[in-house]
Amino acid sequence: MNDSAEETKVEWREWGDEAFAEAREADKPVLLSLSATWCSWCHEMDREAYSNPMVAANVNDSFVPVRVDIDRQPRVRERYNVGGFPSNVFCTPGGDLLTGATYLGIDGMRQVVQRVRDLWTHKGEEAARIPRSLREDPPAGDLSPDIERLVAGQLGDKFDESYGGWGDSEKFPLPRTVEFALKREREQGLATLSAVSQHLYDYDGGFFRFAEGRDWSDAHHEKLLSTNAALVRAYANAYLYTGDETYRDPAERTIEYLTTTLWNGEAFAGSQAPGDSPELPESGDADGEEATGEQSESDQTDAEDDPDYYALEPTDREAADAPAVDPTAFADWNAMAADALLTFSAYTDDERARQYAERALDYVLSELVADGEITHFDAEEFGDEGETSESGLLADHAHLLGALTTARQVTGDEQYLDAAREVADYALENLREKDEGAFVDGPREGPGLLDRPLRPLDHNAEIADALVDLAVLTGEEAYREAAEGAIAAFADAADRLGVQVAVYATAAARLCRDPLVIEVADDAGSDLHRAAMRVADHEKVVVPGVAGDEYEQGSASVVVEGERSEAVTTPEELSERVAELTE
Repeated sequence: MNDSAEETKVEWREWGDEAFAEAREADKPVLLSLSATWCSWCHEMDREAYSNPMVAANVNDSFVPVRVDIDRQPRVRERYNVGGFPSNVFCTPGGDLLTGATYLGIDGMRQVVQRVRDLWTHKGEEAARIPRSLREDPPAGDLSPDIERLVAGQLGDKFDESYGGWGDSEKFPLPRTVEFALKREREQGLATLSAVSQHLYDYDGGFFRFAEGRDWSDAHHEKLLSTNAALVRAYANAYLYTGDETYRDPAERTIEYLTTTLWNGEAFAGSQAPGDSPELPESGDADGEEATGEQSESDQTDAEDDPDYYALEPTDREAADAPAVDPTAFADWNAMAADALLTFSAYTDDERARQYAERALDYVLSELVADGEITHFDAEEFGDEGETSESGLLADHAHLLGALTTARQVTGDEQYLDAAREVADYALENLREKDEGAFVDGPREGPGLLDRPLRPLDHNAEIADALVDLAVLTGEEAYREAAEGAIAAFADAADRLGVQVAVYATAAARLCRDPLVIEVADDAGSDLHRAAMRVADHEKVVVPGVAGDEYEQGSASVVVEGERSEAVTTPEELSERVAELTE
């Protein structure tokens, strides 16, 4: 449990069976406080509401309070998030939802506590509900090119011509959407990256998570490994298409941040906290996501007078303490970082980026993977006494599989392909629905709502996209079929999807129209292999080191829709052949 929670007057329990058993025995609702080390408003609510003696006494008397770290418990986050963080969620002793709100001040918390007590007294379990995502199957349909077309149409409809990015309220960088746009609406993707560089990049290194204003104003100063890794890859792919240093430089500087500030000695740390005490949010607002659950009014009080580290001049920052780093190495985020750094190194020959990517992958494979099953983080190294980590999470398998297929393409090392098979086979055996459709987000067991299967669209898309690569690299059609099932499981909702899940459309497009494949009968790192990696299509698959009677050593062939071209032997010929076949 983090220091912010420990300093409150609430008697927090850890997430687990014991807390829910206590609630059942006492016939009390559970209060789940979903928080994060990087969440400034979470810490503010701890300082204000949860440290207030009267509020804490009411909470301790009427509920079983449980503190949840959303980075360490992503399955809890996905089931109980009510629209942002902090999420204050009241539920039955069985885990079903009663009500919830995001940020609450002292008066707001008092009102909600009283209302939930009355609700529980008069209605009890009858007041509970199950989120729709846990009650209904995803809307399955046919895999079709219309999926790409429909989401691509959203790019134009939602693009902000004035400020870049998509949408007309708060702005997130949406790196996967940028990558989707780079191949279909390139100017939108490039304009968005320019806005992100201007408004979310910190000169100390790294990108902030999002901005509250449509014009990218009021940036929130937390820096997450996941955000920064995804942006490194997006900028690297923009550089691939343009050759413009405008996009290479932010990626390079962010890699410096990742390999210094966020490097914990073995792998990449999870996040760096904001360096300020924030202005209190408007009622119901929260860190980073539009509120969608039931909201309650919050007090409007003055924030503490802590200095904002990120508002300091460079010379003043040198004398100030930098914001704290959470050193926890999460499997999925380290995989994202490795994928991004390998992508950048493939386009630039940056050996340092490649070395750190391989070190992060080696850490995850040696410390967090056993027989294809991935543990989310090392609780013995980074956890509190007695803390455990979940394993077999879809997000970990999806992102690590993507990183391993990238590693095979960039380095040529067969060990990464072997590991990719193990990771994929575990997911297919343990996380895929029996009808061979969607994947669930993790084990179908646990306290609260964890025993109800959740089929997250974004992570199904991520693993499907990685399975497309794996199918090409191994020649095993079963991986492609699994990808098709995962995408088809949501296909009937394609006309309702927004640009935020463009990765779903990317995977669908690569299944409906085979990705460009370049087979290189030469070692990884050769001029021909490096040229193949730099072909301006970031959705391609490069297969280095192919061998056999049909391949001439030192040559490369281009495969388009299953048709293999005649071999070429020089980078120039390869470029010409790709241009001929993809016009």
